[in-house]
Amino acid sequence: MNILILGAGRVGESVAESLVSENNNITIVDTDPSRLQELQARLDLRVVVGNGIQPSVLEQAGAADADMLIACAANDETNLVACKVAHERFNLPRTIARMRSPEFVENDPLISRDSGFGVDHIVCPEQIVTDYIEKLIDYPEALQVLEFAGGMLNLIAVRAIEGSPLVKHRLGEIPSLVPACELRVVAIFRNESVLLDLDGDSTIEHGDEVFVLAASKDSHDVLVAMHNTSDPVRKLVIAGGGNVGLRLARSIANNHRLKMIEPRKPRCEYLASQLPSQVLILQGDATDARLLEEERVNETDMFLALTNDDETNIMSALLAKQMGAAKVLAIVNRKAYADLVQGTQIDVALSPAHAAIGSFLTYVRRGNVVAVHSLRRGTAEALEGIVLGDRKSSRMAQRRVDQIKLPKGASIGAIVRKQASDPEDADQGNAVQVLMPHHDTVIEAGDHVVIFVSNKKDIYLVEKLFQVEASYL
Repeated sequence: MNILILGAGRVGESVAESLVSENNNITIVDTDPSRLQELQARLDLRVVVGNGIQPSVLEQAGAADADMLIACAANDETNLVACKVAHERFNLPRTIARMRSPEFVENDPLISRDSGFGVDHIVCPEQIVTDYIEKLIDYPEALQVLEFAGGMLNLIAVRAIEGSPLVKHRLGEIPSLVPACELRVVAIFRNESVLLDLDGDSTIEHGDEVFVLAASKDSHDVLVAMHNTSDPVRKLVIAGGGNVGLRLARSIANNHRLKMIEPRKPRCEYLASQLPSQVLILQGDATDARLLEEERVNETDMFLALTNDDETNIMSALLAKQMGAAKVLAIVNRKAYADLVQGTQIDVALSPAHAAIGSFLTYVRRGNVVAVHSLRRGTAEALEGIVLGDRKSSRMAQRRVDQIKLPKGASIGAIVRKQASDPEDADQGNAVQVLMPHHDTVIEAGDHVVIFVSNKKDIYLVEKLFQVEASYL
């Protein structure tokens, strides 16, 4: 595809890095020539220096021949205007806008292609990161909890711990060890390398990073089986009262005991005006050991370092962990820093750009792909697609799982199937069934299939599975 990216910031860089690796033709536009030179030296892409809301700049970038515009500049206004210009002047087929403001939402006539700013889809990285962290608060044993099938299915990343029910056991023993829930281990990473060709004789070892698909209702039981149970998160400290910190605080304040640390006095006053009175706002430095000691960080269930500064997040999280916080999470934007802190005392190092990349990729993927999550800092991916067509027009429909040609390291993890209601019972509706498929499970047209891909270079092979022949269309 010919893809035009507006904005060479952290989000734009992550999107470009991901799409370039899939042999797309990428052009990135930004006003900072040094930033563009840096990206061009590292990635195989074309750069254009200029303001992306100007028609002449978009024309120079190839908007007339582009398949898609991804507008992810820092300012909402820039992204909206760029989409409008791309649609009106160049009739660009698809536009995606990164938005910070919660005022603009998908399907709002104000931003629509026909009557608004010409935006097909909106992606809000701040809200995605907030939702991501909320899941980790709900499931403190997990490293990652990602939703598929409208929330009916979870992909859970968890560190296997010695003494938990499934550690030191074969995958084939799982049904007898946890008979109350169905789950599917789709990948095991051991010593930073993925174990290929998992089968019933593969074992789960202490320290493994295990990716498990399970129905949402069974997620807690799955985590207990891999990690043992943890106490619910009640007390939290948020370091940083920026966009993410405020969004998260608004969402969880009524159900948790919450403290926020913010160094800027005007921002503290604003936070106090926006949050319930029971939230304690502290003006101070999150790396101040005396402040953390005074606020009893050792009694905290989770410490969240959410400032805009990587060094502050890393140091405050490490300090909180050393002082006794049960679990710590740090936002880390720089890839080199994220790799550095991986495996340290920081339980979760979260890259906002990587957390949001799946939402952009959902609109880039070919075939009938409806959800994408980027995993392992972009090296792996899990995607959900809808199977259409029949045996003649589709590579999946009306075939057994063992008849589907998957690339090495890829596996079908789950199937979500709508079951037709009884015509005599009009109130019954369509029941939805979550299946953990076996080798002889037949995939039907209309099924939502979740596939885990350990090597992103094989994504194009998986995309083909969800495409149908032109004759069917």
